[in-house]
Amino acid sequence: MTHRFNSAASPAAPQSREGHQSGQLVPASAPLVSIITPTFNRERTITQAVESVLAQSYPHWELIIVDDGSRDGTREKLASYLDDDRIHYHFQENQGQSIARNLALQYARGELLCFLDSDDLWVPKKLERQVALMQAHPEVDVLHSDEIMIDEQGRELSRKNMRRYSGRIARQMLVDNSVSINTVMARRECFDAMGGFSGRYGVADDYDIWLRFSARFTFLYVPEYWGYYRVMADQISSDKKRRFAANEAIIRDFIEEYGSTLKPGDIRWGLARFYCRKARHFATVGKSATAWRAVAQALRYAPLDSVVWRTVYRVIFPRRGARPD
Repeated sequence: MTHRFNSAASPAAPQSREGHQSGQLVPASAPLVSIITPTFNRERTITQAVESVLAQSYPHWELIIVDDGSRDGTREKLASYLDDDRIHYHFQENQGQSIARNLALQYARGELLCFLDSDDLWVPKKLERQVALMQAHPEVDVLHSDEIMIDEQGRELSRKNMRRYSGRIARQMLVDNSVSINTVMARRECFDAMGGFSGRYGVADDYDIWLRFSARFTFLYVPEYWGYYRVMADQISSDKKRRFAANEAIIRDFIEEYGSTLKPGDIRWGLARFYCRKARHFATVGKSATAWRAVAQALRYAPLDSVVWRTVYRVIFPRRGARPD
């Protein structure tokens, strides 16, 4: 059962044009940004995530935190922040991250939506920069960017990011999820049209939603660092076998429902590269049988593609010690 932990007004109540603690007058034309933060047993990092929102140079936001049944001190850590009437806390019994995000979507009142996981952080000008871009590019539906990897103590690990894309990116999204949820700003109408997080796959539900959005909406990648992604030992995403299985199911379901929005050649191109990626990973970690099965799938979709044959070489001669995909 969900209940409120603070005394903020209900979701239907009008939003003040000035945050209780912000001290900044906001122009009437400034759009409200709804920030969605699911959390579960993150007492060590949740306050840092909230502080990175409070540090934003753009003040017209609401932060909706959904606690997915935490059993640690998460609730107590957040108590002191709830005097700010822009910050709202909800508790639900443990049902999973996607259910928590969908609950927050129900409460969200902003015309622009962002997502900040409770172990991650934002740079101070993220919202200001994104709102300006959304206003300058009305044809864009989803913004995303690069992120900085940090460890559990907040020390920087890497600024190396995967290749990301702009435009109608469904073809590229078949290969891998190139949209980092913590850097996203999306228009509310995207969710109104296509719904929220499905929760069907257990992991990678952000991949599912961005892949679905890519069938209809326009993305803009901005080569800037808007967020910090914290690498945690207990993250579900660290289970590569489970993640590849979920990704494959997501892709198959997407093709069944939205395949008509792509050319057949684009589908084959994307599937071949997905299986190449899978083959290279499992070859690197010594799972040769799984790698060869993935190669067979890649050859089925693109037998003449040079990328596939380079993957065959890498499965025969894997780069031992190289970081897997």
